[in-house]
Amino acid sequence: MIKTLFVSSEAHPLIKTGGLGDVAGSLPRALARANCDVRLVLPAYPDVLEKSRITGMKAISEFTVLGEPVTLWQTRLPGTRVLVWLVDHPYFSARPGNPYCASPNQDWPDNHLRFMLFCRAACELAMDRAGLNWRADIVHANDWQTGPLPLLLNEEKNRPGTVFTIHNLTYRGLFTWDAFDQLKLGNDYWHFEKLEFFDYAAFIKGGLVYADYLTTVSPSYALEMQQPEHGWGLDGLLRSRSDRLVGILNGINTDEWNPGTDQSLAQRYNRNTLKRKAVNKAALQEALGLKVEPHVPLLGFIGRLVEQKGIDLLLQVLPGLLKSGRIQFALLGSGMSHYEASLTELARSYPGRLSVTLGYSEELSHQIEAGADLFLMPSMFEPCGLNQLYSLRYGTPPVVHNVGGLKDTIIDADANEEEGNGFVFPDATAASFLSALERALAAYTDGDRWRKIQLAGMKADYSWDASAEAYRDQVYRPLLEA
Repeated sequence: MIKTLFVSSEAHPLIKTGGLGDVAGSLPRALARANCDVRLVLPAYPDVLEKSRITGMKAISEFTVLGEPVTLWQTRLPGTRVLVWLVDHPYFSARPGNPYCASPNQDWPDNHLRFMLFCRAACELAMDRAGLNWRADIVHANDWQTGPLPLLLNEEKNRPGTVFTIHNLTYRGLFTWDAFDQLKLGNDYWHFEKLEFFDYAAFIKGGLVYADYLTTVSPSYALEMQQPEHGWGLDGLLRSRSDRLVGILNGINTDEWNPGTDQSLAQRYNRNTLKRKAVNKAALQEALGLKVEPHVPLLGFIGRLVEQKGIDLLLQVLPGLLKSGRIQFALLGSGMSHYEASLTELARSYPGRLSVTLGYSEELSHQIEAGADLFLMPSMFEPCGLNQLYSLRYGTPPVVHNVGGLKDTIIDADANEEEGNGFVFPDATAASFLSALERALAAYTDGDRWRKIQLAGMKADYSWDASAEAYRDQVYRPLLEA
């Protein structure tokens, strides 16, 4: 078995702020099924400790990191046999609230110290210096919070192989010289070929420069991030390491996202009972204060209200569609205050047509996926995307921009009548988006064709097992055999 230390700053259902949490909560269990001996390492945030006390945990080690005492707790990922190791230090356990932010627009000022300590602790675990008699073959780090870990392991003799996954290149973990100076790494790392990045230290470069293999969450995003328009200043570095960069499409938790067993739904259904989906539409309309109109297409959106997610495009096309009375729209999300204000004001203008729920609700997200007729993802860029995969699973054809993982998973129904599972628009413009929406609304009026599109999405397999096998066979084994 491949001993794999999977290191992440979040993992659902213990802690989640975004897609990284979904991946880190699902991929380790799939790796275990693929004959890997997995340990998932997380910071011991208060919410994580509270949930772990309920399911059971025990202290298994105490050690120091640069003189700082650390306690290691062991628990299991809920509903699985995957062991979880929680790094307990006041940086995490005495810091309630968001793992990264003091407020929506303000990061914790000591994030550089917090996540460097986390990486140093993970390094001790990987090298079997915490008295656990378990030494990793592979250390799999994720996103900027764990970027320094491959760098630290690179300094070790007889170290494990290192893999670094980029979930979203936008978030690079940028810190000033003064912050870098507090990390006790040595000034040699303040260099453009190492951590320095336009007069900042970029934690993500620790992974990009020093990991043995780089991976990202879809084949198309692996190519896009090597281009200036999507590279965020790191495209040259990524091109230089293209021989060690692999795009592996994310999967989804098909147990949690299963319309046939989903306890959040008013009516469960599957491919053979697809007509029952209409019950969920009526229940969602009633719950959100929308008019209960079975034949009016209900469009859904779940996500962060930020520029990346194409909110500007939504705001350009929604007023005309709502004014015509041809659609209803249900939105769940939070983010930039000006987007929240614009959408809230639009909802006031179209009562019974537009519902805006600010924040996040796991239950409501399932209900929107099941109750909506179409799901909108007009992202400017999308490394992988998970909601389009949930939508396919729930028979809710997506309308997506032709980028990243959206490009890799959605087949335009007008371009491919046999395998089409959604609608794709090529350009990041309101006109291009609206054209795809009009095509989708036209297809909705043809019951037989619409059902064919729904079934094309529902029959596909987007489970994590294929992704885990790709990591094992395309990354872990080649690294160990090198």
